[in-house]
Amino acid sequence: MTVVVGRALSGTLFGRQVLPADMDVHDEFVPEETFGDCLAHLPQVCVEVVVAHDGGVVLARRTNEPAAGEWFWPGGRLYKGERLPVAARRIAREELGLAVAIERRLGVHSHFWDTASVEGVDSRHTVNVVFLVTPTDEFDVTLDCQHDEWRLVHSLEESAHEYAKEYIQAYNLL
Repeated sequence: MTVVVGRALSGTLFGRQVLPADMDVHDEFVPEETFGDCLAHLPQVCVEVVVAHDGGVVLARRTNEPAAGEWFWPGGRLYKGERLPVAARRIAREELGLAVAIERRLGVHSHFWDTASVEGVDSRHTVNVVFLVTPTDEFDVTLDCQHDEWRLVHSLEESAHEYAKEYIQAYNLL
């Protein structure tokens, strides 16, 4: 039996094929007050990319909250109507300037932050879908304004954020 569920789902649901359907992607700016209300009351769905290259993985130092100054994976919010693999490729392109191929989805994690990027919001809960990706073109990282430095690590570094360390160990990335 084939079913259509919602407009943005595809794959299988309860053993049944779900047909893909289109939905407009909403990537427009969300006013800070509205975004703050969402962060104060709901978890935010994010997509993170672990870029594997030459036996190592890329870490980038964040300039924005949460985790400003921390070495972490590139990642960002999932736009309404955006498919997860599309978001992973977008984030790699926007944050690192890299075209990537998706190797596999590593997992889904919940992160709990004691800071947020919006004034008046004291914490943030994110649900992070994590993809392992590899560059498809020349490995030439160009950082966006959310990061001020990057490095290719080949061993577990003490300076990596605790969540990055967790992924490295859980998925045997190095």
